[in-house]
Order: sequence, then C-alpha cells, then structure tokens
Amino acid sequence: MRRTAEIVIVGGGVVGCAVAYNLAKMGMKDIVLVEKKFLASGSTGRCGGGIRQQWSTAPNVRLAMASVSIFERMEEELGMDVEWYQGGYLIPAYTEDEWKQFQKNVQMQRGEGLDVRVLEPQETQDIVPGLNTEGMLGATYCPKDGDANPFLVTIAYAKRAKDMGVTIETFTEVVGINVEGGRIQGVRTSKGYISTGRVFNAAGGYSGEIGKMVGIDLPVTSYRHEIMVTEPVERFIDPMVISFSRNIYFRQAETGGIIGGQSNPGEPPGTDMSSGLDFAQQFAKKVTWFVPALRDVKVVRQWAGLYNVTPDAQPILGSVDEVEGYFHAIGFSGHGFMIAPKTAELMAELIVYGKTSMPIDDLHLNRFKEGRIKDTEKSVV
Repeated sequence: MRRTAEIVIVGGGVVGCAVAYNLAKMGMKDIVLVEKKFLASGSTGRCGGGIRQQWSTAPNVRLAMASVSIFERMEEELGMDVEWYQGGYLIPAYTEDEWKQFQKNVQMQRGEGLDVRVLEPQETQDIVPGLNTEGMLGATYCPKDGDANPFLVTIAYAKRAKDMGVTIETFTEVVGINVEGGRIQGVRTSKGYISTGRVFNAAGGYSGEIGKMVGIDLPVTSYRHEIMVTEPVERFIDPMVISFSRNIYFRQAETGGIIGGQSNPGEPPGTDMSSGLDFAQQFAKKVTWFVPALRDVKVVRQWAGLYNVTPDAQPILGSVDEVEGYFHAIGFSGHGFMIAPKTAELMAELIVYGKTSMPIDDLHLNRFKEGRIKDTEKSVV
C-alpha cells in the first residue's frame, strides 16, 4: 500500500472511480482510492441502473444531460460494454398538483434543450404495451433517457484508472483523517497511514462520517431504499417507468428481468440494508397494478441500498471553506449513478485546475448556511 499520495479518494462506487479516472486523465499522479469493501458494494451496486434527465431543478437537468452525452460514448472511451440502453423514461402523473408540476418541469427542461414530450394517457400504451392508464392525467417521456449496468460502469472506470497508474485499495477502511491548521495532512486506514494534502469524499451513504473526520457537520442523512428483480421474461418494456406520487419505479433489464424499487416513507434514517417481506408485498401489488401482465412473474431476489439525502434533494459538490484540501461529491439523494460521469469530470477539473467548465455554485455546501437554496428537487422516489 502506498504511504504518500497527491490525493486519497474515499469510496469505490461510480463517483469515486470516475473521479480517479478523470484525475489521471488530466495528468495527476499518485492517486489512491480506498474502499472498505469491494468496488460498487455500496449505493452504486444497489441502484436500479436508470439514467434520467427529467428533473424539476435546472442543475440536475444540466448534469444529467451532460452525463448522458458521456454514457453515449462510454464504451468507446473506456473500452468496455456497460450495457448502455437508451430506452427512455416514462413518467405518468396521477394528481392535479403533480400534473401542474410536470408541465412546469417540461417548460424548464425544454429551455435547457432536452427532448421531452407530453403524452395523453392512451399514448403511453404505445410505449409500454398493457400499461394501466386508470387515473392517469398524462405523462412525460424523454426517449434519450436510458439505463446501464452500475457494476460494469464502475469497473470500466476503475480499470482505466488503474491502467493510468491509480492505486485502488479494496477492503481498506478509512478510520481517521488528520487535519492540522485547517489543512488535510493524511488519511488513517485499516492498512496504514497515507500522507496526503487532499481528500475526496465519495463515500455515499457514509459520507457524513467522513465529513466528521475532518470536523465538518455535513447536512446529509442516509435512508434505506429497497429494490428487487424478477425472473427473465420476453422483452416488452423499453423505458423506465417511474411514478413519484405512487412511489415506484421499474424497468426491464437487458437479460429480461423486471428491476424496480421504492422508498420507505416514515422509516427512520440509518444504514440498515436488509430487505423484508413488507417491501416485496407492497412492490408486487403496485407493479402488477401498473402492468397486470406481470402478475405471474416470479421474484428472483431483493435487496436494499442507501439514499444519502440533502435538505433540497440535490447533491453537494465542491470544496469547503473550513478545510483546505478537502473535496466532496455527496448527497445525491438516490441519483448519483445517473449524474456521476459529468459530476466526476467537474470535480476533477476543480481539483486540478481550480475551476469547472460548468457552473456548480448552486450546489456548494454554503447554500445551506447562506440560505441560497433556490429549489428543492421534487422528482424523487
């Protein structure tokens, strides 16, 4: 294990691995990434793999659109098939308030250049055959949204990073971070000490703990989010279908299984990642209401991951005023995989060049203490 580094990245999910790759691509040497388990063992490997550009806040739309552009060329850039599939996202509305919000969203999204369409209920059945339209007021649809395999994306970034000299230490836990005079001095791990002047926090559901190690109380809270997959069936669903008011999302994987999940409203925060019968029953009831043809499909397995949530459900990106050499990309509120490619590129720019090619001031930590929260992201399950 290396004893010195230009930067230590904490977290081996998609954000951490993509930041490592982009830093190496920009010429940084002596990069060390530490992960307490295996790569993509946290939130990344437990997500549904969806990649959506339809958001209610402009910063998320911009990051998502730029990330989709990267996903579209990812196989060529990273040299690995990541199962990228541009099947779109279909988002039905079931309440008047929701429908009004969707129309507001579409106006903003189109202003950002997104190809998003407004559909009548019956038109949704042309996109998802057999979709139940009972109570549906309308829907939005973006054909450029898609999905990919979170494990393969993470591994692709990690492999290219290692090819360029990045050191990746798995099963290595960060147990402390030394700060002196307001500057990062080093990282203490379960395998020894690494002297460094920079730390990047990409610890997902555990990012708050890393923040405390440098003396910062980050406004992030982790919540359990459950998900499941069924046996393979003949492909008939192209897009991800997501309903915010009914708390569900589902898509059909490349292998034919139906992958979907939901949040657990009212559940206290924590890092419990067990998954139980209540979720299986609730999800099965909901998904078969949306698509009755799935009633006889068998569940293969279920699991849970963590949403690292901020007060406005938008990520916290950048550096901090209190500690020199500390950076983070955290609090994605369940959507880190979707916007990881562009986020990682911007974070690498900030670390190497001291500035970013896309403005991220609205996502700085200071927005909370300065009262600069412009909007809360509403398009969340």
